[in-house]
Amino acid sequence: MPTNPPRAAALHALFGGTFDPIHYGHLRPVEALAAEVGLNQVTLLPNHVPPHRPQPEASAQQRLTMVELAIADNPLFAVDDRELQRSSPSYTVETLETLRKERGSTQPLAFIIGQDSLLSLHKWHRWQDLLSYCHLLVLARPGYGEQMETPALQRWLERHRVRDAAALSEQPQGYLYLAQTPLLEISATEIRERRHHGISCDDLLPRSVQRYIELQGLYR
Repeated sequence: MPTNPPRAAALHALFGGTFDPIHYGHLRPVEALAAEVGLNQVTLLPNHVPPHRPQPEASAQQRLTMVELAIADNPLFAVDDRELQRSSPSYTVETLETLRKERGSTQPLAFIIGQDSLLSLHKWHRWQDLLSYCHLLVLARPGYGEQMETPALQRWLERHRVRDAAALSEQPQGYLYLAQTPLLEISATEIRERRHHGISCDDLLPRSVQRYIELQGLYR
């Protein structure tokens, strides 16, 4: 009697960030990406000490709580606080290396970044190892093009790029996919500036997160 071939494991995606605070500019493009490539779950990875950015204003616990509030009613999202347990900088490649060991060698795994991060990816720690552990899914960002800084980097992008999202579930890692996600001009910097000036942020982030920010007296 013939046996059915084993089903491919579902593509699982991770999305890192400082989330200081988390806002619709994080959540809505990722929701659109999930629909575009067929993601059932996206795990948010709040950074502890981001190597390339100023230190967060909110504490690690406050940022984790804001993420938990923002995704409480959305089954697409989960949160992993492993990077917040570190006292050293959060290097994405090291987290992905650990996750790959946990998930095994055959699980399709993807890491979500913005177009701005793609263009500066060559400045990341061990950036050339990233595709050894995962696919990269790239969100469109306002004001950023698709052209890499050098011809060599552009060749690297084209060598790994796939245009058919189905390919992402057929291999565990190694591909780069440029998504057609909405361009939302929302930034955590804008939210902090609004808070400093007493301007409402209700249109930029979930109300539950806004209430928590007010209760904690953040970003004054």
